[in-house]
Amino acid sequence: MAEERVRITEEQQPTMTAAGAAPPQGQTTAQEHPTTNSTTATVDHRKLTLIPLIFLIYFEVAGGPYGEEPAVQATGPLFAILGFLIFPFIWSIPEALITAELSTALPGNGGFVIWADRAFGPFWGSVMGTLKFLSGVINVAAFPALCIDYLKKIFPIFSSGLPRYLAILPHRWISTGQKGVEKDWTLFFNTLFWNLNFWDNVSTMAGEVDNPQKTFPVALFSAVIFTCLSYIIPLLAVTGAVSVDQNDWETGFMADAAEMISGKWLKFWVEVGAVLSSIGLFEAQLSSCAYQLLGMANLGFLPKFFAHRSKWFNTPWVGILLSTVMALAVSYMNFTDIVSSANFLYSLGMLLEFASFLWLRRKFPTMKRPYRVPMKLPALVIMCLIPSGFLVYIMSIATKVVYLVSGLMAVAGIGFYFLMKVCKSKRWLEFSNGDSEEDF
Repeated sequence: MAEERVRITEEQQPTMTAAGAAPPQGQTTAQEHPTTNSTTATVDHRKLTLIPLIFLIYFEVAGGPYGEEPAVQATGPLFAILGFLIFPFIWSIPEALITAELSTALPGNGGFVIWADRAFGPFWGSVMGTLKFLSGVINVAAFPALCIDYLKKIFPIFSSGLPRYLAILPHRWISTGQKGVEKDWTLFFNTLFWNLNFWDNVSTMAGEVDNPQKTFPVALFSAVIFTCLSYIIPLLAVTGAVSVDQNDWETGFMADAAEMISGKWLKFWVEVGAVLSSIGLFEAQLSSCAYQLLGMANLGFLPKFFAHRSKWFNTPWVGILLSTVMALAVSYMNFTDIVSSANFLYSLGMLLEFASFLWLRRKFPTMKRPYRVPMKLPALVIMCLIPSGFLVYIMSIATKVVYLVSGLMAVAGIGFYFLMKVCKSKRWLEFSNGDSEEDF
């Protein structure tokens, strides 16, 4: 069935709906490219243009250098600098390339859920949705904790004024860590991964983007550049300018470093930036989670009421409410466990996403792709294998708490698919007539 749906995609791309299904025979569609419509009709539905989309992606991923400090605490300045220089090439860029190709080929709210559904069928589409949604809401819970870590350092604020002497010493960049401090590679890799992932989250809002076939690639590649610079420049400046105990490089240290460099006035503004960044990260991630639920409802994976939009703001209020409640439910966990759990579930989802990307390329090579990664299948396999190896490593170094939390959530996600299947067959809940309906 998945093969049949993608064959339709190849032959009738202009008349696709957001869910990827062709309209019934004899029926036409008013749109030239697929978008996801909610159950509530709206007259004025404004779309995301290039500049807002760039910054939305930026806040989906980074939002500034806040949160990168534990990488220095774990392994010292040299490995942290190398990590933020090298990791984007083996992880961020491949993920952005895949997102650009599949978001333009299958644009619609739901993003990676649509990709897995087209590649392997509704079961794997539902599993993908569960893994990515849970990793998203867990990740949302990290930002209030990150904000609090910075706020605790903000007072007193104005006890000094003029900037102090600033000297950046490059020899500090090559330090491999303080003597006597054991390297924590688990913390190091989890910090890198958490700060440089979630590039594909914006795909869940592809139906809200103006001309996604052209806008997505430019926005993604621009955001990659901004993100890399926003991490590496502050890291080079601070590691070169201050010399402190390695254990002081905990979350929130950028504010302390600002005080050491230029006084409490700069510390205050770094704190303000951290708070605003946390708010931006929270809002961006929450938006992706909410629109993912909307897309899954339109595809028939979730009950129809998940697709309801606010009549005032045209936003998926049910998804926003559920995502917020679930994020609050896991906020009791400490920051490290939150990050590790989000990484674990996201890793499982990304392995499925890489497989979906490669399978769609192999099985349906002629499917219309407005942006196409300029590689042949063998090179694409290599491009995906390198980050996949890293994903397996990230999962292998997880703690028992993370295994327990992530394992229970993954199993619950599989059970949820069959529960929805029963609800649909018994007509206990109302579902949209998505193209996955008959596969339930």
